[in-house]
Amino acid sequence: MPGTPYPVMMADDITRRLTQLADHLAHLPPREATQVIARVLDPDNGLLGGVTYLLATSSKFAQHEAERGALPAEVWLALGRGSNELNDIALDLDEYAQTLQRVGTQPPSATAKPPSPAPLVARRRR
Repeated sequence: MPGTPYPVMMADDITRRLTQLADHLAHLPPREATQVIARVLDPDNGLLGGVTYLLATSSKFAQHEAERGALPAEVWLALGRGSNELNDIALDLDEYAQTLQRVGTQPPSATAKPPSPAPLVARRRR
């Protein structure tokens, strides 16, 4: 793509790779899928933290551009809100990071009894 700045090409490549990762994740054995999810959610080096940082950086850029009148203030506010909400989600998910890491690194055991499935949906009585 002549004339396309490198960072734009990088964003396109990252988006393509994220789609590929999601497609792979859908077909991985449970242990490998858990390892991938644990890495994505790693608060220091994971994808979720990286995307949160990217949104926060985008918000700062948009703030500067809004202050000089090049962008509507709503763009800056929306990016800031998105960054804050994504950070809150990351904090909520961080609670499960150790569990995911532990499950993803446990050797499969043929003799261990699998855990009982947990009910995920409460059924309404009629």
